[in-house]
Amino acid sequence: MRLTSALRYLFCLFAFTASVGLDAKAPERPNVLFLISDDLNTALSGFGHAQCKTPNLDRLAARGVKFENMHCQYPVCGASRASMLTGLYPYSNGTLGNWGVERAEGKSLNTLPELFRENGYFSARVGKIYHMNVPSDIVKGSTWCDDEPSWDEVVNIKALEHEAPGVSVDWSPAFKGSQTFRSVETTTGDSENADGMSADGAIRYLENMGDRPFFLAVGFVRPHVPLVAPAKYFELYDREAMLPPVVPEDDLLDVPKVIRGYKDAEDWGVTPELHKGLMQAYYASISYMDAQVGRVLDALEENGYTENTIVVFTSDHGYQLGEHHKYQKQHLFEESTRVPFIVSVPWLKGEHGRGTLKITELVDLYPTIAELTGVAAPDWIQGDSLVGLLSDPDSRSWAKSDAFTISRSGGESLRTDRWRFTQWGWGKKGLELYDRQNDPGEFTNLAENPEYAATVKRLQARLVERREAAGYDPEIHNAKAIQAANKWQE
Repeated sequence: MRLTSALRYLFCLFAFTASVGLDAKAPERPNVLFLISDDLNTALSGFGHAQCKTPNLDRLAARGVKFENMHCQYPVCGASRASMLTGLYPYSNGTLGNWGVERAEGKSLNTLPELFRENGYFSARVGKIYHMNVPSDIVKGSTWCDDEPSWDEVVNIKALEHEAPGVSVDWSPAFKGSQTFRSVETTTGDSENADGMSADGAIRYLENMGDRPFFLAVGFVRPHVPLVAPAKYFELYDREAMLPPVVPEDDLLDVPKVIRGYKDAEDWGVTPELHKGLMQAYYASISYMDAQVGRVLDALEENGYTENTIVVFTSDHGYQLGEHHKYQKQHLFEESTRVPFIVSVPWLKGEHGRGTLKITELVDLYPTIAELTGVAAPDWIQGDSLVGLLSDPDSRSWAKSDAFTISRSGGESLRTDRWRFTQWGWGKKGLELYDRQNDPGEFTNLAENPEYAATVKRLQARLVERREAAGYDPEIHNAKAIQAANKWQE
């Protein structure tokens, strides 16, 4: 490390220690273990889900802080991952669809893992961190849009996916394509399927890392379709006892036409009986992924890294399984934007096992990890450090009042403590307003109700502020977002 970098690191570490009150045993150069799931909503037992079983993520949450009001910046894999790993909103980093980080000539860009590489850390990826096509890239053992400057080493996963031996069922017979709800109840073991392979790769690194500080990113692809998991995880769930979401029959009648029919129930043909099988397969995939997280956490402890390693777990975006008669991603309802997010920092003062309902965003990850490690982040990144909430989940000093999420065809959404305000076509193709205090399911659109005209006006003005701060340029983004929506229908 150059002298200037070392001095800068020590200054940042001193300032951070003084500001948040670290325990005296805080390591000088803590490791980072970044765990990310794919297409996972908040169906975790530790987040209050009544049926899904995730004991290993629950034990991680018990030694950290759960962020229970965390929202993604774009509910699709590529754009969301690019946003959190660049510390930039999609309008600023230019990734508005399912592809990797864009490194435009003359534009500054340091991804989070790249920042650690530049500061003397060993940076490695196992599995899907930036965008991959699932299942095709997993079947081929490849990735078509990784970011090479981010890593010293990478491990790609090669697995059979939908061709794995076992009982295969398609729970969405009307849909034809890679995103069909096919499940495979495999006769193979954990390590013969994709997420077990990712855990194996992570464990090998942890067994051979030595004393060099590391940034280890481990990507799990479940519960992304196909819903592949060994039979023992399906057996955790009684199919007939599954509880699909209860949705008013006419729920979509007050939704703008531009989005009303997009990825709705008719596209998939999921009958009430098939829906129970789909839920069982989705939860089985989550429990399988959770077990692999547990194996990695065990290896972290067995190799002596638990006390000097920051652990983060999250998903790239939420996921709909029939809520609002819609499926999968790119929607702007709560189920699509909200993600699970857990941070464990062993040496931070505060009450482990706590949760916070403060509104936060995935773009906050970058400044948080930089501050926790004392590594100086670029001054152009966006988002806000979550360190204060890690010490005090009820902190009154947390200033973020809303989360900003965008999606296809100019869809933009603002989530406040009380309201969800959404507009399509940059406000030209329809508005949505939901009072989450009285309508937490977001079933009744109040945008056209004259009693709420002032609320619509106020939130729309605030959304425009957030849009501009996020780097929106109408000469670039209108055409680019529409092009992305037409190109990527996953």
